Amino acid sequence: MKQVVQNYKSGELAVLDVPVPGCKPGGVLVRSAYSLISTGTELMKVSEAGMSMLGKARSRPDQVAKVMQSVATNGVPATYRKVMGKLDSYTPLGYSLCGVVEQVGAGIDDVAVGDLVACAGNEHALHAELNWVPKNLYARVPEGLAPRHAAFGTVGSIALQGVRQGESRLGEVALVIGLGLIGQLVVQLLTASGVRVVGADPDPVRCELAERLGAVTCGDPASAAVATAVAKLTGGHGVDQVYLAAGGGSNQPVELAARLSRDRGRVVDIGKCRLDLPWNAYYEKELDVRFSRSYGPGRYDPEYELEGRDYPIGHVRWTERRNLACFLDLLARGSVDVEPLVSHIADFDDAVGTYQRLKDGDLKAVAVLFRYPGHAAEAEAPAVAVPAVRRNDTVSTPARAARGPVRLAFVGAGNYATSMLLPHLAQRDGVTLSAVVTTTALSAANAKRKFGFAGATTDLDAVLGDPSIDAVFVVTRHSSHAELTRRALLAGKTVFVEKPLALTEDELADVLAAVEESGNDRLQVGFNRRFAPLLQEARKRFGARTGPASLRYLVNAGRLQHGSWYLRQSTEGSRFAGEGGHFIDTASWLLEADPVSVYAVATSGDEDLQVVLRYPDGSTATISYVTTGAPGFPKETLDLIADGRVLRLDDFVRASVFLDGRKRWVGSRLPKARDKGQSAELAAFVKAVRTGGPMPVPLESLVATTAATLAVRAGLAGGAPVTLARTR
Repeated sequence: MKQVVQNYKSGELAVLDVPVPGCKPGGVLVRSAYSLISTGTELMKVSEAGMSMLGKARSRPDQVAKVMQSVATNGVPATYRKVMGKLDSYTPLGYSLCGVVEQVGAGIDDVAVGDLVACAGNEHALHAELNWVPKNLYARVPEGLAPRHAAFGTVGSIALQGVRQGESRLGEVALVIGLGLIGQLVVQLLTASGVRVVGADPDPVRCELAERLGAVTCGDPASAAVATAVAKLTGGHGVDQVYLAAGGGSNQPVELAARLSRDRGRVVDIGKCRLDLPWNAYYEKELDVRFSRSYGPGRYDPEYELEGRDYPIGHVRWTERRNLACFLDLLARGSVDVEPLVSHIADFDDAVGTYQRLKDGDLKAVAVLFRYPGHAAEAEAPAVAVPAVRRNDTVSTPARAARGPVRLAFVGAGNYATSMLLPHLAQRDGVTLSAVVTTTALSAANAKRKFGFAGATTDLDAVLGDPSIDAVFVVTRHSSHAELTRRALLAGKTVFVEKPLALTEDELADVLAAVEESGNDRLQVGFNRRFAPLLQEARKRFGARTGPASLRYLVNAGRLQHGSWYLRQSTEGSRFAGEGGHFIDTASWLLEADPVSVYAVATSGDEDLQVVLRYPDGSTATISYVTTGAPGFPKETLDLIADGRVLRLDDFVRASVFLDGRKRWVGSRLPKARDKGQSAELAAFVKAVRTGGPMPVPLESLVATTAATLAVRAGLAGGAPVTLARTR
């Protein structure tokens, strides 16, 4: 079998072929499905291994003291041989995994072969294909819990034990310093306990993630934001508990803990940070400093861990195994969500490369999982294909024969066409409204009269066959968009189709088949938000990013009136399928990439949704699409956070950009002049038709946004993240 190992002397990382461990009595042999990299503890160990001998000594003064004691007892030569022999050996990595029981040892009757279990221990839950795990270091995974989520069991137990040490009570306020993997879990556990949480971390992306997962507010510990939030939540008294989940050599966390704690508050050390306690500060408040020892009672007790001797529940309620089972139960019931923490899933064969990218900073992650051979198919997240755009180069794209006005035809003349599109086109120079096609004669006549169409008809074929018409607008009900677009492309027309482009993957494939067959890729979908002047200016003021970003988009969609055709989901798709592409396109435009995965949760039937999009550089976008909000609240609010900067958009009426801790720009317009970009979008489309230049949005982006919108439905049905798989 294969196992990840490290040579602490040289720093070498390797995946070695090693013998399969025997299945001893009192435990089970587990074949790994997923194992979790501890981006704190393990990376610290990997980094230390790459140091010089002097650097190793400085980083581990406790080990240096042991060496000096050995020198005094055994002499220099014997101690040297002992130390170098230990350093120049392969040591294992890993301590948190989920896998399938492959063999049951004597004395085990609580699990059977084939059961899914979560395993713990830095000697028993290693990054290896097979592990022997003693009874008190595994727990059965509840039915329905995904293996990749159960792999968080050990790290979750560490966070859970820390929260237990804090003795949190309903209604209290806690400060979590350090919002890495452990800190994010502590935030969620405290929130689930009815505790209001303030987070502190210099990384704005981690702060935003913690807020999304339940924290009231988070900020840079060096700024005044954290202290201000604590004062507001506690009436100036200070927090009841502080959880130190940070690492590193700075003493700032313990100093901040003293400053923001209330009198006789509790400070719990979970991480591994410097602990030079400022005596006066801790003495004057009589702060209760506590340490949380790993997964819970039983840790480091060989009789408990290796011999399976449990502690009576009446004396020790929460052992490390009971903590493990409890955390798995919290995951299964949805009280804790680890999916937003998963930054990357790597194949086990790429373990060395993954560690190296983490060490070098090329892979920025909160949590990284290894996926093992033989389990990818059964544990793989569902996928939605993002079809490749293939063009037939032998067929020319539509070209205008004359330099006269751009001649447009409309298929459909409903409320949106007549209120949001045609008013911008009817008076535009260089545009002729040639024909309007509707299913009823009267609606065509009304559109002709109101907007000055040259002709009105119910005959679509006649319009598509008219060589004088340059472009066709498809503004009909959603279920007809893909088919009408396909026909117009095959007819050689430039096409503007209102969202959505397609309601199913098959419809999307049909549209792209028409592109390939005809060579006509002149297509635009009505994603107008990216053209909004206020948002365009805000993006310019925000500037280029250097690191991952977090984007939050709240859409207060409101209730539909009874009888609206939008409610006909069986034929017209869901509300989000109809307009969700707007918000996904806006997020992707701001983040300058197409999403690679989608995670969707319904909070009120299938109408109120939380959609999390993940992007290639680690950026995330969360779209909260709700129908149950107050009618008077703005429909759309958006925040983009990256590199210490924030862009804020309030319903296309007001926008602001914060740089260097200050508000650097504000733009606004009257509410009645709210501009969501339709005019600019249409101007860009008409220009592309007139000049034959590139379309306003690349076709590949339109396809990716449509696929991501379709993936929301797949995610709701499967209850798991959906990978957006690019086809070739």
